[in-house]
Order: sequence, then C-alpha cells, then structure tokens
Amino acid sequence: METDMSFRWRHLACLGLMLSMTLPRAAFPADAARQQLADSSCAALRSAAMAMPGDGPMLLPSYPDLQPGSVRALENVAFVYDNALAGIALVACGETAQARRIADALLLAAAHDPSFKDGRLRNAYRGGGANGGKVELPGYWESQGNYWSQDPYQVGTATGNVAWAALLWLTVYEGSHDRRYLDAAVAQLHWIQQHAAGSSPAAYEGGLFGYDNAQRAQHWKATEHNVDVYAAATWAGREAGDAGLTQQAQVAGDFVKAMWDSAGHRFLVGTLDDGKTISRDKSGLDAQVWPLLAFVPHPAEWSQVWTWVDTQHRSGDGYGYRRQPDGIWTEGSAQVATALQAEGKPVPDTLWRLLAGQRGPGGMLYATPQPRITTDFAIGPTSTYADFYYYHQPHLGATAWAALAAKGWNPFTGHAIVHAENAP
Repeated sequence: METDMSFRWRHLACLGLMLSMTLPRAAFPADAARQQLADSSCAALRSAAMAMPGDGPMLLPSYPDLQPGSVRALENVAFVYDNALAGIALVACGETAQARRIADALLLAAAHDPSFKDGRLRNAYRGGGANGGKVELPGYWESQGNYWSQDPYQVGTATGNVAWAALLWLTVYEGSHDRRYLDAAVAQLHWIQQHAAGSSPAAYEGGLFGYDNAQRAQHWKATEHNVDVYAAATWAGREAGDAGLTQQAQVAGDFVKAMWDSAGHRFLVGTLDDGKTISRDKSGLDAQVWPLLAFVPHPAEWSQVWTWVDTQHRSGDGYGYRRQPDGIWTEGSAQVATALQAEGKPVPDTLWRLLAGQRGPGGMLYATPQPRITTDFAIGPTSTYADFYYYHQPHLGATAWAALAAKGWNPFTGHAIVHAENAP
C-alpha cells in the first residue's frame, strides 16, 4: 500500500551516506526518567520555538540538525504533521504562546497558497518566521540544470496531515476561544470531505500527491488517516454544532472499526491503492495504538491489541514501526507510552528510560537509536520500492510525542489523560 502512514521521514533514503553513530543511552534513575523526559523534551521544544525571532507566526524545521548541503530537499523543511504535534506538545508543556505562533503560521499558509484558492494546506512549508505575512513552500534552486526543485510529496496534501493541523487549531481554540482557530479546523475538514471522500468502503482516502500542475489523487485508505479525521471531526463538530462534521466523524470512525481484526486482535492498516482491497500482511504501530487514544471510550475488545503490539512490534525495551521490526522507532515508542496511560496501564520504567536516552546534543530526540529502520511502506506513487525509512537523526515529531507521553497528554482530545497519575 502506498501510504503516508505517519510519513514523518518522507524523503530520507538519501541519508544513508550521512548516518552518525548511535550515542550511548544515558543512565537515568528509573523513578526520575519520566520527569527528566518531560523536562528535556519540553525544554527542547521551547528552545526551538524561542530561537525563531520575534513573537509572530513561525514553523519549526522537522530535522533541525541536518548539516547544510547534506540533504538539500530537507533543509529547513517544516512538515505540517511535525509542527502540529509540536504545537500540541507546547500546549501540554504550558507554552501556549509559542503554540499559537505555529497555529497562526498554518492559518497564513491556508489563506495564501501560491497556486490554489481552495484553502488547502500543503504537507510541508519552509521553516522560520512568516515572511511578509506569508508562509513559503519549501524548495531550492538546482544549479545543475538551472531549475527550481521541489519535492512532490512536500507540495502535496495528505489527509492525515490536514486532520492533524485541525487538531492543533482545536487545541489552541480550547484555551483561547478564538473563533479563527475553530473556523480553520472546520474549513480543513470540509476540504477533506470535498477532496478525499471515497466509497466501497466509505472512508477518507490518502489525499493528493505531486506538483501543482500534475497532482494525482491517492485512493488508498489508511486506518491511521481515518483515526485522525474521526478525532478532529468529532471535536470540531461538537464545538461548531456542524452536523456535516458529525457525519464525517461517523464515516471515518466506522472505517476504523471495520479495520479491527477480531481474529488477530489487531487493526488492519487500510486498503491497497485501489481503495477497496484490504491490506492484511503489513502492520504499522501507529495504526494499532492511535485508536485507543482517539476513541473515548473504545470497544472493550480493542484492548486485546496489546498482545499484537508486544509480539509483533516490540524491539528491545521499545517498539518498532513495522511488524517484526528491525529497530526502535522513538516516536512510536512514545505513542505506546501515551496509549498505555490512556488504558490505565503502567508504563514500564524501561520504556521511560529508553525514551529519555534518545536525547541528542541539541535537545531533540533521535528518530531511532539504530542507523536506519524500515517501515515496509513506500513514500508515494513514484516510488519503485518501500523507500520510507527512519534514520538516526534528531526529529521534531519524535520529541513532540515524547513530551506528550511524559506529560500524560492525549493529542486527539486536547486534555490530560485521566489515568496519567503524577504527570510532570
């Protein structure tokens, strides 16, 4: 299945030549690991935000420690998903003013697209402060050939990323009651309804991929994306009194429920490219644990998924992205810690220590302690093999999820988790 399935490391195949050695894990006392993780991850996010001059709209680079010239396609690229997560995590960390800067930048991005006038968000923008009231698309001048180079995924629009932007706006609206944020979330969900609704089975498809003059629809349907839409549409529909959003949440939620495999005690990841054939051989960790966070309450049998998670996704003291993983996925391990709290289950001290030990020199957490891990998924329709990897590089998304886990915060509902006792 060609899917963005979290797509936190969309275009990193070329990083194989620049891998760094894994740093030894810090030996934190077990009873202090969660507090240390909360303090360090919140501090890293705060520092990254405050490093952006002024107090106006801004977006954070997803890979802040890339060496200049190493991977030009990722230099100063701010993926919407990572920034939405970072904004939500900043709220959890008590940094609401910095969260609003990210939310405001996404407001500008949706209002001032250089090509489209339908209010869409792209998958990525240029990191930094808004320039002249606009947020720029990523790209660079390629001297060999004399042309402006853009990445076809970055300038596309993935359904899950749009829904996560809505979750950020809803989170900021919850604290500010500024109607602009609620209206923006509603508008993006309406965009999904108009551009990504699919049938047989009814669900929301992957979105759009490609350059402005040649965008193509992605017809696969991901469990993960529909979890995102369900959560955002449920929340926005309730706040706005929008019956259409309530129906949208019903469609997305029914698809997620249909992906529950009672025999295997797991969630299927969605459909193949035809939008109809169910994908059964692969597994993504986020598709397994996000439903436990987004559906409150959820069907009791979904708690049986922990057997699948532990037998199919465990990697040492943490968890990997794919089934039978070849290494630890830091972001996903933090997602597990968050979902365990939502389930009222204890988070092992070893998992807190693992996460705390992923802190890089600049404060951000490494995406994986391994040189590289695989996911079994492809970046997009132009890929000829499963080229979606994670590398040992500091990552905004991993840091944000770690902060959410350590603070005991559910990003799908915008509140602290009830079962998260003594959260820092």
